[in-house]
Amino acid sequence: MALTAESYSLSPGWLRDRSFDLHFIVGIAALALVSGTVVVWNPSLFVPILIADLWLLGYHHVIATFTRLCFDKESFRTHRFLVLWLPFLVFGGVLALGYGIGLWALASVYLYWQWFHYTRQSWGVSQIYRRKSGGLVADGEWFSKVMFWAVPVWGILYRSFQDPGVFLGFELRVIPVPELAVDIAEVAAMLALAGWFASRALAWWRGQLAVAHSLYMVTHFLVFGVAYVLIEDITYGWLVVNIWHNAQYVVFVWLFNTNRFRDGIDPKAQFLSRISQPQKSWVYFGVCIGISTVAYVTLDNTAALLLPALVVYQAINFHHYIVDSVIWKVRKKPLQKTLGIAE
Repeated sequence: MALTAESYSLSPGWLRDRSFDLHFIVGIAALALVSGTVVVWNPSLFVPILIADLWLLGYHHVIATFTRLCFDKESFRTHRFLVLWLPFLVFGGVLALGYGIGLWALASVYLYWQWFHYTRQSWGVSQIYRRKSGGLVADGEWFSKVMFWAVPVWGILYRSFQDPGVFLGFELRVIPVPELAVDIAEVAAMLALAGWFASRALAWWRGQLAVAHSLYMVTHFLVFGVAYVLIEDITYGWLVVNIWHNAQYVVFVWLFNTNRFRDGIDPKAQFLSRISQPQKSWVYFGVCIGISTVAYVTLDNTAALLLPALVVYQAINFHHYIVDSVIWKVRKKPLQKTLGIAE
């Protein structure tokens, strides 16, 4: 059947514009994959790359969450419990887990929780791109989730079967997984990928390809496949997905804040709205990196001297995971409005 100009409905579906989205999708994935390739090729570079990741992205990514929680009075009132009370509850749970069971439990819980958290963030981004596609991504919910989760599930099952014993320098104990389960997951992932690429090829042939969503999904498959399966060392693999996740989060929160204050300075949120003006991205990132540097240097010279670093940083990580699950639900109308995806 010949395509006509009227039937050809190819839609990029950018979050912002072509330049921004190509950097957000392709650039960030390339940064993560190149970093992983470099440390595999030269392990002596792992520490400096990790330090750069933590300082410029990881710590910043935690502070970026607080721009959504307490950088203005309205946000603080809405999220008072998450800011004032939840940290103590999480810290108590981490202490109980670390000292009641063993520090290995913190590393083990982190392995699985960060995998779920990273996958869920990626799912959320993919759904925003789906809504931006103008209805071109017509895959059913069941099909979409199977395609999306296939590679991450294969990856975490493989790491569990691999049972490396050490993760990020800490003792690790994994959920026992037989090799057969990994083989089944691999076959399922290959079939899912084949099905997804076939559906995208058909959409392209029909002139109904959602460009940004499809491109994002390719990077999702690639990053999780490389991080959890192709790179043998679990810590080097983690570095890939961690850089990808952190950079993605930092840029996405900046986009959210610039959208929120696109009309100019808000008298009710003067500080955040001033640094979030689109033309002042360097101010926003500079302020966030500055705050994160001061916060974590102070932390390293206080709490981290009294408690094992694993306890301190996992308490921060776990608090962040819980908070994100609350504040970034795409089905919330205010969030949809800010991102321009209201249905």
